[in-house]
Amino acid sequence: MNGRLIGSAGRWLDGDAQACALNDAVQAAIAEVLAAERDAREAIGRARLEVNTIDEDARAAARRVAERTERRARAVVHAFERELSRRLAAIDAEASQLGVAQPLSGEETAALQQALHAVARQLIGAQP
Repeated sequence: MNGRLIGSAGRWLDGDAQACALNDAVQAAIAEVLAAERDAREAIGRARLEVNTIDEDARAAARRVAERTERRARAVVHAFERELSRRLAAIDAEASQLGVAQPLSGEETAALQQALHAVARQLIGAQP
């Protein structure tokens, strides 16, 4: 090939040496682009794996938080129920005591008799 060829810049190339050099440069550039594309695809694959790992880790963390929250909520509900039961039992015990007649003390009996005498005197119109 001793003719003249047109190069990439639109210039005429003289001889086989320049054509071979140009061809080698083109082949090297293509190989570089293909290698970069391969590297990019591999990087994308690694990034996808990393994203999947992050996603799985985040979902697992969310499940742990939800489970811990559920346990805490159940513990609070049980504590509330126990306290409510304790208070209701105390109220029931007090209410049962209200229904039972309590004997009057000696002072209470004397005060009641004085009050009854005073009412009786007022009703009959007697002076003290």
